[in-house]
Amino acid sequence: MNTQVLPVNDQSIALAAELLQKGELVALPTETVYGIAADARNGEAVKRIFEAKGRPQDNPLIVHIYGMEMLKGIVSEVPARAYKLAEAFWPGPLTMVMPRGAEVSDVTCAGLDTVGVRMPSHPVVQAVIKASGVAFAAPSANLSGKPSPTNAQDTLVDMDGRLPLILDGGESAVGVESTVVAVTGEHPMLLRPGYVTKEQMEAVLGEEVLVSPAILEKLKDGEVARSPGMKYKHYAPKAQVTILRGDFAKYKAYVEQHTAPGVWALCFDDEGAQLPVPFIEYGKNHDGVTQAHHLFTALRDLDKHGAETVYARCPEQDGVSMAVYNRLIRAAAFRVVEL
Repeated sequence: MNTQVLPVNDQSIALAAELLQKGELVALPTETVYGIAADARNGEAVKRIFEAKGRPQDNPLIVHIYGMEMLKGIVSEVPARAYKLAEAFWPGPLTMVMPRGAEVSDVTCAGLDTVGVRMPSHPVVQAVIKASGVAFAAPSANLSGKPSPTNAQDTLVDMDGRLPLILDGGESAVGVESTVVAVTGEHPMLLRPGYVTKEQMEAVLGEEVLVSPAILEKLKDGEVARSPGMKYKHYAPKAQVTILRGDFAKYKAYVEQHTAPGVWALCFDDEGAQLPVPFIEYGKNHDGVTQAHHLFTALRDLDKHGAETVYARCPEQDGVSMAVYNRLIRAAAFRVVEL
């Protein structure tokens, strides 16, 4: 299959809309990362996403809509909490898990009785949804397990020959996938952290948002993934990544004791020049927003440089930093050294 990479204009948006209507795949930018879209109501089309990514089909996908009216048929009920959160954060990088509607494909939901839905703010996604009339399922546009792409070039590296069209809308602004929160139970439950934080949602809802243990720990054997990003090793470069938890002085001392060919540092801005190994910086210390924006590009750059062993500075675990830690600990296959 020949994969076209086209700049965003009226013609390429019309082509993307036509492909989605025909049950084909399209990769396109969102404000979070680039995604692979297929009609969420078309099970055969959605299966092509899993084939393109090499992804197991027991991992649910998120449905992308434009306008609250598109929820009809996608969800069977819109809980009161969902209306509050939608008013505050939609369009934007927030996915809400709600009771599944009759029209969404079983393949999209991985057989669950719930479905994750978000209303993206990126103008390209909005234009494609409006032009096609298709509410589409869209995971990140990477091969399963690799870091998510935040630009068309990295998307092409993974998806060349696997789908017909990539829309090039520049760099994604956020850099990590959407926050996922379940709004169906007795208490709202954060399933995947992102740019919309636990603290922000609590301020809107006026109640505590519980945090799934699976955010910072492995799923237990037999435990069902209620959200993308909860299962399997994710976001990983080819190198073996280990997170070092401690201040910079301890981090530097550890790296100095473990220098060898193929060892790289993944550190914060203005720290790399003080280290005895090659380095990539991925944002400012104590600044989850810049770390989130640069993390996946940094992990992909480690592959481009042939890194074999990577020692990563540990981000904090609140606000947007929780999202960075969640992605990084999965990239490290939960290897953390307490310094």
